[in-house]
Amino acid sequence: MTRLAPLLEAFFTERLIRQRRASPHTISAYRDAFRLLLRFAQANIGKSPENLLLEDIDATVIGTFLDYLEAERHNSVRARNARLAAIRSFFHYVSIQEPAHAGMIQRVLAMPQKRFERHLVRFLTRPEIKALLAAPDTRTWLGRRDHALLQLAIQTGLRVSELTALRRDSIELGHGAHVRCLGKGRKERCTPLNRQMVRVLRAWLREGDSAPSSALFPSLRGGSLSRDAVERLVTKHAAIAGRECPSLKSKRVSPHVLRHTTAIQLLQAGVDRTVIALWLGHEQIATTQMYLDADLEMKEKALARTAPPNVKVSRYRPPDELLAFLESL
Repeated sequence: MTRLAPLLEAFFTERLIRQRRASPHTISAYRDAFRLLLRFAQANIGKSPENLLLEDIDATVIGTFLDYLEAERHNSVRARNARLAAIRSFFHYVSIQEPAHAGMIQRVLAMPQKRFERHLVRFLTRPEIKALLAAPDTRTWLGRRDHALLQLAIQTGLRVSELTALRRDSIELGHGAHVRCLGKGRKERCTPLNRQMVRVLRAWLREGDSAPSSALFPSLRGGSLSRDAVERLVTKHAAIAGRECPSLKSKRVSPHVLRHTTAIQLLQAGVDRTVIALWLGHEQIATTQMYLDADLEMKEKALARTAPPNVKVSRYRPPDELLAFLESL
């Protein structure tokens, strides 16, 4: 019998932190996956996490746990697959430490990722961007902070984890103005800032703590904003902006939607995919393909170039309401 606790502790301290030097984001994601798994096992097996054996967490239990995530916790397939990836990483480590359990370990490692439908990315149009940036009340400190954060997110396309990690010395507002961040995979990158963004940040930097190492967008207590706090403020201001721009009411606006918006703006400006991939910190250029799929405006321009001469280009519209209904099915 092999206790689970020492193996799991060694996986985090030795494998992830010391050997792989995994990022804090990876550590927290893996931690949350195992916290959920251990609580599920405690409720279903009747053992406390400290007393669980490796044999208790077999492929059957893990499969039931993954079904529970989707059915009871209403996790998306992507979230379910991310939890499975964390579990499989642990069992890869255990396969070296405990070869006597090779059969059970192989059954876990053989569990496949679930396939899912890939939807078009969501992004904001120019009127929606204008309404969102106008939503914060810039007469207040919080409003000015939120306005600067939203504008920086849309102009640079930084991930929410990159935004919250920014310090005042991450910004260079002189010649060649840019923002530096440590992105996914511990890759440092610089993103240029336009003149309007420089003006907004110069005004914002005159407020609050002037220490270079202090958070660029602090909470009321002075520390860094959490991921949840950024998501809440984006949702709040999107709801306010929806009063002036009704199209926002039908969109779920998140920090990642702002990142998608940056990519679409660059694409529509004619920027090459390789540059967009570098701008966003994508590991592979193929990742940028999803923005090409989402940009209907670019497809309509392509359609106009392929239309026969002397023919007006327009979308097909059914001549009758009943036909329109049938076409929509």
